[in-house]
Amino acid sequence: MRSRTRRWTARAAAGLRGSRFGLLVIAVAIGALAGLGAVAFRGMVLGITWLFTGRAEFGQDGWVASAHAPWLGLGFLVLAPVVGGVLHGPLVSRFAREARGHGVPEVMVAVAENGGRISPRVALVKSLASALTIGSGGSVGREGPIVQIGAALASGLGQWIRMPENRLRILVACGAGGGIAATFNAPVTGVFFAVEVILRELSVEALFPVMISAMVADAVAVPILGDGSFLSGFPIGTTLTDPRDYLLVAALAVLAALIGLGFSKFLYLVEDLFDRVWHGRPEWARPVVGGVLVGLVLLALPQMYGVGYPVMFRALDGDYALWFLLVLAIGKVVATSVTLGVGGSGGVFAPSLFVGLMSGTAFGVAAQQVFGTAAGDPALYAAVGMAGVFSSATRAPLTSLSSVVEMTGDFTLTLPVMLTVGIATALSRGLSYATIYTGKLFRRGQDIDRATPWRALSWLTAADTMEALPRPQRPPAHDAGAVFESETVADIVHRLDGSGSDGLAVLSEDGEEVRGRVTAESVVRAIRAELHTHRPAPGPETRPRPQAGGESRVNAESRPPRRRSSRRPG
Repeated sequence: MRSRTRRWTARAAAGLRGSRFGLLVIAVAIGALAGLGAVAFRGMVLGITWLFTGRAEFGQDGWVASAHAPWLGLGFLVLAPVVGGVLHGPLVSRFAREARGHGVPEVMVAVAENGGRISPRVALVKSLASALTIGSGGSVGREGPIVQIGAALASGLGQWIRMPENRLRILVACGAGGGIAATFNAPVTGVFFAVEVILRELSVEALFPVMISAMVADAVAVPILGDGSFLSGFPIGTTLTDPRDYLLVAALAVLAALIGLGFSKFLYLVEDLFDRVWHGRPEWARPVVGGVLVGLVLLALPQMYGVGYPVMFRALDGDYALWFLLVLAIGKVVATSVTLGVGGSGGVFAPSLFVGLMSGTAFGVAAQQVFGTAAGDPALYAAVGMAGVFSSATRAPLTSLSSVVEMTGDFTLTLPVMLTVGIATALSRGLSYATIYTGKLFRRGQDIDRATPWRALSWLTAADTMEALPRPQRPPAHDAGAVFESETVADIVHRLDGSGSDGLAVLSEDGEEVRGRVTAESVVRAIRAELHTHRPAPGPETRPRPQAGGESRVNAESRPPRRRSSRRPG
C-alpha cells in the first residue's frame, strides 16, 4: 500500500513538473498558502503587540504605559525592545541568519542566483522573529517578512515537487506576490511587486501564474481581514481642481525622490556603523544591547512603536500640526534604520509609505497655507508622497502606482500618481545605481543584475566587448556597418546578425574615430568574463571594503551605467 502511494505521488509530481497546467495548479496552492501565511503573521503581530502593551495597536496615543505593567510607566518603552531582542536575537542567530533584516533582498538573490531555493525553516523563523521585533516596538513593516514567508513556503513546495529552476523561480515570485496581495487587499500590487522586484523581468510564462497566485491569496485573506481598502480613512475623490496644481505635484515628486534616496542611504549608513561597532561580538546579543537604542527612540517619539499604520490614519484625519508631521517623517527614518541596524527583523515597505505619507501631507498643508484651497486636499499630496518615496527607494514604478491606488481605493489619483512615480523613478535612477533592496546585496559583494546571464546583454556595451585598435583611425565614408561605443550588446547582436559580415566597427561617441571592432567571438568572451566577475556597475565608488564576518562590501551609491546613445552611424 505504501509503495503504491509513493508511485501515485511520484506520478502526480511528474505531471505537475512537466506541464503548464501543473504550474497553474501549484500557483493556486501557493496563493492559498501565502494568503493563510499573511493572515497568520498579521495575527501573530497583533497578538505579540497585545502581550507587550495590552493593546492590539500601540503608539498612536503617544506617551502611555503598557496596560499589563502600568507600574513601569514610560520605562516600558525602553524595556520592551530589549525583551524582544532577548527573544528573537538567539532565534535568528541559531536557526536562520537570513531572517535578519528586511527579507526582500534575500528573496531577490534566491531567485537571481540560487535557482529559487530557500530553506523552508526561513518561513517559521522569519515569522517569529519579525512578529517579536514589531510587537516589542521595532519600527519596521510586516510586508517584507510576509514576502519572505510566502516565498519560502512556495520554494519549499516547489523543491518537494522537484520543479526545475526556471519554474521554481516563478513559484517563489508567486509566493511573494501572494503575500503582498493578501496583506494589503491589493492583488494588482502583488502581481507588479512579484514581477518588478522579485523576478525583475516580464514574461508571459511567469505573469499568469503570478496573477493566479495573487488572486487566490487575496480571496483567502478577504473573508478574515475584510474587503475594504487598506487605508480605509482616505477621503475618496481627492482631485486636483486646477491644472496648474500638477506643478505642485511635480515639485513634491522631486522632493519625495530625494527623501526616498536619503532614507535608503541613511539606512545603510546606520547599518554600517553598527557593523563596525559590533565587529567580533556575538550576533545573538546585538538586538539585546541595540534594543536600548530602539527604546530611547521610542521614549522620545512613541509614535514610532511598531508598523505605524494607526499613526498614518491620524495624519490623514488632520490630527497633527505641520511641524509634527515633519518630525514623524524624520523619526521613522531614524527608528527604522536603528531597528534594522541593531539586528531587528522586519520590512521597509511600510516605513517607506509612512515617510511618504507624512512628507506629502506636510507638503499639502504648506501648499494650502500659501495658495489656499486651490492647492487641493492635503490627502492628495499624502498619496503622491507615498508613491514618490516608495518608487524612489525601490525603483518599482508600477508597484508604487498600483499600491497607492489600491490601498486608498481612489482611482482618481491615477494621473498625479503616474506623474509622480515617473519623475521619482527617473531621478532615483539618475542619482543612484542601488535601490533600498539591492543596496543590502551590494554590501555583500552581490550584484544580481550583472550576475544574471540575460542582463549582461543590457549592461555591456560595444566599448566593453570590442577588440580595441592599437590607435584610433578615421572612419571610412558612409560606413553603415558600425556601432557607437555606448550601444548595448543586445543591439550589437541584432546588428551583427543582419550585417552579413563577421564584425562591426566601433565608433567614438562623436563619430570621428574608429576605436575598435566588435565580433561575435568578442561578445561571447565579454559576456563570459562578465558572468564570472559579479561586479557592480561601473563607477568611482565601487571598491570593496572589509566587513564584519570577513565578507566584502561594495558601495551601492555608484553612478548609473553608461547610457546608450540615441544616435545611429551613417
